[in-house]
Amino acid sequence: MSSSHIYSAYDEELKYLMRRISEMGGLAEQMVGDSVRALVNSDAALAQKVISDDVIMDAAEREIGDKAIVTIARRQPVAADLREIIGALRIANDLERVGDLGKSNAKRVMAVQATGVPRKLARGIEHLSELALVQLKEVLDVYTTRSPEKAKSIRDRDEEIDAIYTSLFRELLTYMMEDPRNITSCTHLLFCAKNIERIGDHATNIAETIYYMATGAQPEGERPKEDLTSTVGAIAE
Repeated sequence: MSSSHIYSAYDEELKYLMRRISEMGGLAEQMVGDSVRALVNSDAALAQKVISDDVIMDAAEREIGDKAIVTIARRQPVAADLREIIGALRIANDLERVGDLGKSNAKRVMAVQATGVPRKLARGIEHLSELALVQLKEVLDVYTTRSPEKAKSIRDRDEEIDAIYTSLFRELLTYMMEDPRNITSCTHLLFCAKNIERIGDHATNIAETIYYMATGAQPEGERPKEDLTSTVGAIAE
């Protein structure tokens, strides 16, 4: 086989990984959005769909992993090509975790269905999820363009989601202290809010991976963090 055919086949394998990552990303966005809608609307059927979709996410990650291993064994890539494949593995893992977090929130729908989600708290959760979804969408767009500048910009904005999460955490604690009957439902909502904040963390992980894929280096400086809930918890105690 000529070298041109070998390179053509290799290019197709890399394009396949990119396509599957994009498909996983689209499903991850859908699962997160659906899980929040199911939560605030007490929609058990939509929650069950999210839970079922997680099987597709798991299968996609395994498929990408298998393809990446075969490609590395067959092509023995180096430098940028190796970073491309390793990056795909890392991003697939982060997207699978995003799907898991969406499924986790969907599983809590039945637990809060009896009491419902107070409108004020629902708005807070929706706002937090909107920020996380924007960050996830933007980082998936950057995966296509491979812009290290945009990847670093997304990584440096992680503190915005942390700040909103901290504010929502305080609000949920207030509801719990005002009326003990709110404790059970608000505890579930605390877990849901934390899951959404972690989705932002995974989007930031993906941004760092893209930066590495494009430059061969990790972004300089510590990742900005504004999650103050440990301090809030200490005050509450």
